[in-house]
Amino acid sequence: MKRSDLEVYFIMGAENCKEDPLIVLEEALSAGVTFFQFREKGDKGLKGNEYIKFAKQCQKLCKQYNVPFIVNDDVDLALTLNADGAHVGQDDLPLKYIRKQFEGKIVGVSVHTEEEMYAAVQGGADYVGIGPIFETISKPDAKPAAGVSFLSRARYNFPNFPIVAIGGITTENANEVIRAGADGVAVISAISQSRDRKATVQKFKKLKK
Repeated sequence: MKRSDLEVYFIMGAENCKEDPLIVLEEALSAGVTFFQFREKGDKGLKGNEYIKFAKQCQKLCKQYNVPFIVNDDVDLALTLNADGAHVGQDDLPLKYIRKQFEGKIVGVSVHTEEEMYAAVQGGADYVGIGPIFETISKPDAKPAAGVSFLSRARYNFPNFPIVAIGGITTENANEVIRAGADGVAVISAISQSRDRKATVQKFKKLKK
C-alpha cells in the first residue's frame, strides 16, 4: 500500500450514526474517503447475523467505490468475508500470527509507544495508527490524549512508513496532525456526525502536507 492511501481514513459502525449507516458510508465514499474500517463495537453494536449482514453491506459499498474494506479486531470476520485486511490493537492476537493469516492483505496496528512502533514495523504491519491525539468521545475505553509528540518521533524514526493519526481529529485541528508527520487522518464522528459529509471529506483532502 502507498502512504497516500491513508489520506482520509473513515472508521464507522452502526452505533456511530444518527441516521442510516449505509447512507452515511455511501455519502462518505462518494465524497472521496480513501480507506474504510468496519468497527462495530459497544453495547449498541450489532450482534450475530445482523452484524455479519451489515459488514457484508459495507464491504459491497467499498468495492463499488474501490476503497479498501478493513475489519477492526475481528480477525475471523475479516477472513470469512475475505476483507482487504484487518486492523488490530495491542491486546489482540500477536502480529506474527495475524500477518501469516493475512498474507497478501493489509494489516494495520495501533501503537502508543516507540517499542510498539518498532515491533509493528519489524513484525510486518503495513501501516500503524497512532493516537488518541486529542480527546475523543467515540471510544469510551480510549487512552488519554497524547498530542503529537510521539507521532513526530515515529515519523522521524521511520520516515517512509505509513502512519495514520486518530482520536478527536476534526477539520479544525487536522493540519497540526499532518504537519507532525501523519500521512492521513482516521476519523469517526467528524464524518459520521457531519451535516455535510462531502464538504467535510473535501476539507480533510485539502490538508497541507
